Amino acid sequence: MRVFLTGATGFIGSHVARSLLARGHEVRALVRPGRPLPFEDFALTTVDGDLRDRASIDRGIAGCDGVVHVAALYAFWPPDPAPLLDVNVKGTRNVLEAAIAAGAERIVYTSTVGTVHFNPNGIPADESSLAQPSDLVGPYKRTKYEAERIARRLAAQGAPIVIVNPTAPVGPGDVRPTPTGQVIVNFLRGAMPAYVDTGLNLIDVADVAEGHALALEHGTPGQRYILGNAEGNVTLQAMLEILAKETTRPAPQRRVPYRLALAAAYVDHVVEGMILGREPRIPLEGTRMAATPMWADPSKAVRELGLPQSSVKAALSAAAAWFAVQGYTDRRRGTA
Repeated sequence: MRVFLTGATGFIGSHVARSLLARGHEVRALVRPGRPLPFEDFALTTVDGDLRDRASIDRGIAGCDGVVHVAALYAFWPPDPAPLLDVNVKGTRNVLEAAIAAGAERIVYTSTVGTVHFNPNGIPADESSLAQPSDLVGPYKRTKYEAERIARRLAAQGAPIVIVNPTAPVGPGDVRPTPTGQVIVNFLRGAMPAYVDTGLNLIDVADVAEGHALALEHGTPGQRYILGNAEGNVTLQAMLEILAKETTRPAPQRRVPYRLALAAAYVDHVVEGMILGREPRIPLEGTRMAATPMWADPSKAVRELGLPQSSVKAALSAAAAWFAVQGYTDRRRGTA
């Protein structure tokens, strides 16, 4: 297919581009002017544009058979939440409506596992479990939830939209990095003297990318697919112990009580964020999310799409090696 892709300069999107190209698709990527592509060997066509500019999206989608909308603004601490609404909600509406108007045969929308309601008892959640308003911590989650609602509504009206919900991808190319990648960076810097008792689902970012391509080719319109790993449901402590074995660096041994971590996050939010106007070192949204393990069941995507289930240990090792080679272990690069 000729595929219109958004987010090709980001962590997941760049790997999606590579997966689509490897599977023989022609890729046309919407790229903001001046944004470099993360991989030099990308044999794709770029179109200058922005999610907030419908005209540029229409120009890029023209003549494409499929659309994969990965791009989103990801920020735990936005000084102004308005851009999150513009990009994540209005931008998603622009892309999906443009794809429908252009007659795209297949459309994939990248949501987040954050739109799933997680079980306090630790039982992995599946696609049938929808987040409740009380689950939506912070503007990022709320805007992604609203964007997914738009995708579900258009799919219910007959649009060929498949929704994918990635869990916590790890691997090379996490330039920003993502919150999970930042945990790895902090570990490598020796900047994690302690941990909180929480859990997440890890997956190799290459598997997430392949899941997008498989959803484009085989996904059922109107369905959601959690892109995770069946063996990736780990506690934060277990994740750090895996990193310790893979990197021969010591894992933190001290567990911080959740209430103490939350109190520290609130103090940091007030002092750093509200008084000094700087991004807090302890993200309040991330700390609040840690109250419930984000364990997920990806069996539907494995069964219906053939989602790969690569080694989580290998993905963590590859991510740690990439961060080290790229100089992220240098404390001068940024705060931990």
